[in-house]
Amino acid sequence: MNKAKRFMKPILCAAALVLIVGGVVVLATRSWRPTAQHAVARYYCPMHPTYTSDRPGDCPICFMKLVKAEGDAPAAPTRTKSQDTHEHASEQFKTICYLHNCPQLHAGKPCPMTVVAKPGEAVTCPVCGMHIAEAAPPPGQRKVLYWTDPMIPGYQSDKPGTSPMGMELVPVYEEAAGAAPSQAEPPAGYAPVLVTPQKQQLIGMRTEPVSRRMLTKTIRTVGVVAHDPELYQAQQEFIQAQEAWRRAQSSSISEVTEQASRLVESSRLRLRHLGLSEEMIEDVASSIQPDHRLLLGGRGQFWVYASIYEYELSLIRPGQAVTVEVSALPGQAFTGTVKAIDPMLDAATRTARVRVLVEDPQSVLKPEMYVNVLIQIPLGEVLAVSQEAVFDTGTRRIAFVDRGQGLFEPRDVTLGAKADDAYEVTAGLAEGESVVTSGNFLIDSESRLKAAIQGLSSEGHQHGQ
Repeated sequence: MNKAKRFMKPILCAAALVLIVGGVVVLATRSWRPTAQHAVARYYCPMHPTYTSDRPGDCPICFMKLVKAEGDAPAAPTRTKSQDTHEHASEQFKTICYLHNCPQLHAGKPCPMTVVAKPGEAVTCPVCGMHIAEAAPPPGQRKVLYWTDPMIPGYQSDKPGTSPMGMELVPVYEEAAGAAPSQAEPPAGYAPVLVTPQKQQLIGMRTEPVSRRMLTKTIRTVGVVAHDPELYQAQQEFIQAQEAWRRAQSSSISEVTEQASRLVESSRLRLRHLGLSEEMIEDVASSIQPDHRLLLGGRGQFWVYASIYEYELSLIRPGQAVTVEVSALPGQAFTGTVKAIDPMLDAATRTARVRVLVEDPQSVLKPEMYVNVLIQIPLGEVLAVSQEAVFDTGTRRIAFVDRGQGLFEPRDVTLGAKADDAYEVTAGLAEGESVVTSGNFLIDSESRLKAAIQGLSSEGHQHGQ
């Protein structure tokens, strides 16, 4: 028994020694763990401050580069992740917000970013790369533009307080060189949007400059080779009334002369009502017989009646060249000239009849033939954009202007005539500005969504007051 005790004693001593050494190692390891005073780097998105990360990279929402937040400390172990994020954002933005002028953008308009900085701190705008706030004077020496919550994009208040999210509002000051120039108000229901290069490539966005170009509008319509016995008879009556009036002038009875004059005016008015211009009526008055081309053609010419919609009538003038094609005669084209425009519209079709005198040397046209009519109207050199650059909502026309650095601004545009593939621009765009021609449907959706979010934020703030 004593022998066994002597044998176990060294083993117990060795086990106790191992336990003592292990405890010392554990205590030493714990003593080297980071403390609350040991700062851990954090990164946040300037456009979505609620997103934070412990390493550099891109924001998963807008793909902007994350910005390092200086002086951050890790959250206490007992706090939740959402509390830590909210506290981080709150501490990060309890400084000063600046608006700044950006020389890289068009027309001297400001960069859309609100940049966070401390007085005297040098900060780089993540959108345009401009260095701002260097040697900035104390806040008491500059004007407060408004109060905002950086966690709510577009939220503004005219006095300090708390936001609908419960965060303390921070002031937005004008830049040291003076307040940023005012930016033109976007159309109602729209807001400027930022589109990253990655997203532009993904949606296949394309742009083009607004430029001056020669435009030619082509009006395409249908017509018929004239067979108009009614107008032929009206011309015959007018010629006879003219002859009766000339004979009555030699009569000594005043009633005969007056009656002959009234007959001439009545027949003239009928010709005008049937669509002849005053110039064409004078040609009939100087003739001895009606125009046979109204019945069977003659002298290698035919009359063609073309229907023009009322919204295009302002572009039609007598003397314009016309091309006529006939389905029954493929490969043949006939040239003609606009002679007159009927003074009345068809109430059912909202069209006016345009009289075109067509050359037909071979007399291949037949009365009542259906024809296709093309009228090319030169509009001259005008400011224009492609048809794809205009987003028609039904109530307004919108174009999205590329102001650089991924910023796209919605504009109300006023358009003139529409050519085959372009619009004449009369207001809303300037020469040289770049507009979106492909992908504007997605930009339109994002612009409307951003405006709606800003409207809800503003409405919530007003209800809170």
